Amino acid sequence: MARAWFRVASAILIALFIGIDSSGFFSSALDVAGDPEILLRSFPRGQARGGGGGSSMVFPLFLSSPKSSRRFFEGNFRRQLQKAENHNIPNARMRLYDDLLSNGYYTTRLWIGTPPQEFALIVDSGSTVTYVPCSTCQQCGRHQDPRFQPDSSSTYQPVKCNSDCNCDSERVQCIYERQYAEMSSSSGVLGEDIISFGNESVLVPQRAVFGCENVETGDLYSQRADGIMGLGRGQLSVVDQLVDKGVISDSFSLCYGGMHVGGGALILGGISPPSDMVFSHSDPARSPYYNIELKEIHVAGKPLQVNPKVFDGKHGTVLDSGTTYAYLPEAAFVAFKDAIMKKLHSLKQIRGPDPNYNDICFSGAGSDVSELPKSFPDVDMVFGNGQKLSLTPENYLFQHSKVRGAYCLGIFQNGKDPTTLLGGIIVRNTLVTYDRENRKIGFWKTNCSELWERLHIPVAPSQAPSVSYSGNSTIGMTPALAPGGLPHVVLPVEVQVGDITFDMSLSIKYSDLMPHITELAEFIAYELEVNTSQVHLLNSTAKGNDSLIRWAIYPAGSGYISNTTAMNIISRLTEHRVQLPDTFGSYQLVEWKVEPPMKRTWWQQHFLAVMVGVIITLVLGLSTSGIWLVWRYRRQTLGTYKPVNAIVPEQELQPL
Repeated sequence: MARAWFRVASAILIALFIGIDSSGFFSSALDVAGDPEILLRSFPRGQARGGGGGSSMVFPLFLSSPKSSRRFFEGNFRRQLQKAENHNIPNARMRLYDDLLSNGYYTTRLWIGTPPQEFALIVDSGSTVTYVPCSTCQQCGRHQDPRFQPDSSSTYQPVKCNSDCNCDSERVQCIYERQYAEMSSSSGVLGEDIISFGNESVLVPQRAVFGCENVETGDLYSQRADGIMGLGRGQLSVVDQLVDKGVISDSFSLCYGGMHVGGGALILGGISPPSDMVFSHSDPARSPYYNIELKEIHVAGKPLQVNPKVFDGKHGTVLDSGTTYAYLPEAAFVAFKDAIMKKLHSLKQIRGPDPNYNDICFSGAGSDVSELPKSFPDVDMVFGNGQKLSLTPENYLFQHSKVRGAYCLGIFQNGKDPTTLLGGIIVRNTLVTYDRENRKIGFWKTNCSELWERLHIPVAPSQAPSVSYSGNSTIGMTPALAPGGLPHVVLPVEVQVGDITFDMSLSIKYSDLMPHITELAEFIAYELEVNTSQVHLLNSTAKGNDSLIRWAIYPAGSGYISNTTAMNIISRLTEHRVQLPDTFGSYQLVEWKVEPPMKRTWWQQHFLAVMVGVIITLVLGLSTSGIWLVWRYRRQTLGTYKPVNAIVPEQELQPL
C-alpha cells in the first residue's frame, strides 16, 4: 500500500486539476492524515478484523432547546474565545473505544440530531470535517450503527448553497468531498444539527456543521466505524466550530491506552497541564497539520547519526491520531533500525505475520508487556527546546499475531517522502495536549486508564433518569433516552437481578445467520464478559433482509447477577460497545429489560434437597435389604443342624 504522505502529493494534484478554491470555507482540499489506507496498512498483519485556560469539559450531554445559531456564511469567523486567564470556559470529556492495533484506530461516540442518533467516529487530528453515513446514501458500507436520518431530526437543517462553499450540480446545497491516493473517498452534503458528546460531558449540546455521506468507497466503505470526527485545523473542524462559539478554549487532548489495554480519553478544551509535561513548539504556518520540532532520536541514550534536518523535510514532523504507526524518512529509519537491532542480543529475528510486508520482528521477549524494557532499549525523542519525550518499547513495537512472545517494529520507512509522520503507537499511554492557542503540543507519560484520577478531575455523574423497580415487575425496559441521548439505567443497591433479556436487530439475512448462531452467542458472551453457558437464545425471526434475535443472560449459578455485572452488561449494550465480526453485519439494540429472580414455591426452593434426601433414603433402604438377603442366603447354604436319626434323602454312590 502507498505510504501516508504519497497522499499529500496526490491530494494537491487532484485539487489543482479540479480547481478547488482552498480559501473557501468549505474547501474540498483533501484530508491526508485521516486516510483509512494508513489505518489498514497499520493493522498488525493478519489481524485486521474488521493549555489554554479554563477548566475541563466533560462529555455526557444534556439536550437543551436549540438556540438560533448564526449561520456559518455571514462573513469571516471572528474568534470569540476568551484568553487563558478566563477559567470559566468548560471542557468536554469523551471516552475512546476500540484498540489501536486490533482495529487500526480509536473511536469515540457522538450523538447528532433531536432525538439524538448515535455514531462511532474515528478520532482524527489530520481531518478537518466530521461526517457520517446518510440515510440517502447510494453507496455506503455496513457500519456499526444505523445511518443518520435527517428527516427524523427536528433540528436538522441543510446548509444551502452560497458563495463560500462548493455546491451540488443544482446549486441548492453545499457539498464536501474527500479523496485519497489509494482510491478511498467520501462525499456528500453538508448539514447543520445539534451534536451531543455523551453522559460524561458538562458541555451542553451545540449546533455544528457536519457531512452527511452519500457515497463512500475503498476502506471507508469497508471499515466498521461509522465515519470520521475531524479534529484538524479548519473551519469545518469540530474543534474550530466549538472554539468560534466561545464554548471551549482553543485546545484539545488525546490519551491512547497502552498495549493490551485499548480505550482512552478525548478532552475538548484546555486543561491544567501537569508540572512535568514536556512541550514542543507547533507552527501552524509550517504545515496544515499538527507538527512538532523534532531534532534528535536517541536509542539507549545514544543519538542517531543523522543530520537533524532530516526531521524537518517537507511537512516536518507531523502528529496524526488517525494513523496507527510511525513513518520516518529513509536515512532516519535505517539508522533507527540498525540502532535497535544492535541492542537485541538475546532475541532471534523472525519473519513477520504477513508475508506481504517485510516486517522486522523478534521472538523470545515473552508476553508480559511490563518486562519488555529488559529486552528492548528505551528511545528518546528530543525537541528543539531541549526537552525530550521518553518512549518505552510499547511506543514503537506491536505484538506478532502468530508467534507468542514475539514483537515487530511499529516504525517504518516513509518511502522516499521526507516527512516524518508519528501515529498513535508513539503516544500510547501518553496524554497529548494540542494547545493551539499557545502554538505548542505537550506530552505527559501516564496510564490513560487512570487519567482522571491522576489529573484530579472528578468523574461527572451520569445525568440520566433512574429506572423504577417494584416487586416482580420488570426493573427496566427500553428506558427513555437521557437528556444527552444515552439510554441509561441506575439499579438500586437492594435490587437483585435475575436475568437480562435484550432484542438485537442484525443486518444479515435470517437464513445466513442461523447456521452461525452458536458462534454468535460465543462472541456476545466474550463482549459482555460472561460465560458462554449464561447466554441463551430465546427467539429468532426474520425481519425483511434483517434478523431479529432475542437473547437472555442468566446468572452463572443458581443465584442472581450482581449489580456490578448487570450494569457492565447494560452499559456495553446501550453504549454500543459490543463488537461483532463483520460477517454478522451491523447490529442495533431494539429493546432490553432486567428482571428480578422469580419467586419460587416451597417445593421449588427445596426441590434439590428433597430429591437428595429421597435418593439417600432409597440407597440406604436398598443397601439394608440387600445386606439382609445376602445374610439369609448364606445361612441357608451353610445348612442347618440335623439330629443323628434324622431321615435324609438317599444319595447315590459314585464309582470309585
